[in-house]
Amino acid sequence: MNSAISEQHLNRTAYVYVRQSTLAQVRHHQESTERQYALQQKALELGWREPSVQILDRDLGKSGAQIAGREDFKTLVAEVSMGQVGAVFALEVSRLARSNLDWHRLLELCALTGTLVIDEDGCYNPADFNDGLLLGLKGTMAQAELHLLRGRLLGGKLNKARKGELPVTPPKIAFTVKLPSSLAIQVRRYAARTRHSLSDVVSHALTVALDRGRRHG
Repeated sequence: MNSAISEQHLNRTAYVYVRQSTLAQVRHHQESTERQYALQQKALELGWREPSVQILDRDLGKSGAQIAGREDFKTLVAEVSMGQVGAVFALEVSRLARSNLDWHRLLELCALTGTLVIDEDGCYNPADFNDGLLLGLKGTMAQAELHLLRGRLLGGKLNKARKGELPVTPPKIAFTVKLPSSLAIQVRRYAARTRHSLSDVVSHALTVALDRGRRHG
């Protein structure tokens, strides 16, 4: 057992936090998801009993850039703040948060309640100065990585746009047409007779009118 892990930690719950940023990653990067679930076995090997190891995986397919919409991350923060958590397991810091604000809030709570943070690289005590410094740097790097990824995606789109290869979906335009009462009655009768909707009839009439206008200048 790791020397940083005490009986006090083992008597509390160990939470394994599982997250992928998008549903596409969940479908196509299954190895990463499996490695995250495997942290449950790591917790057992470190001394936690099976009933004391809980998996939080409702945030699969959600970005770590903000706390909004990440219900399991909110659950984790609440449990840590109440001193119910012995250790937080995550494959890497970026799984927990890519926002410095959310990350440092969690670290502060872990330090105050004696909760450990365990990732693929090691076991850290946020209350320890050196461990806290290292975890802070990991969080900063995770946020910087998100910034770089966004920059690469935007650069790729701009490059395609310069070459005229960026697919663009034209916006849908809705409008209201007010017809004279006599014409409106004729349109309704025609729609009833041909079993077309009113909007289809009016749209077709406008298309014909615009087409004739273009032909005749």
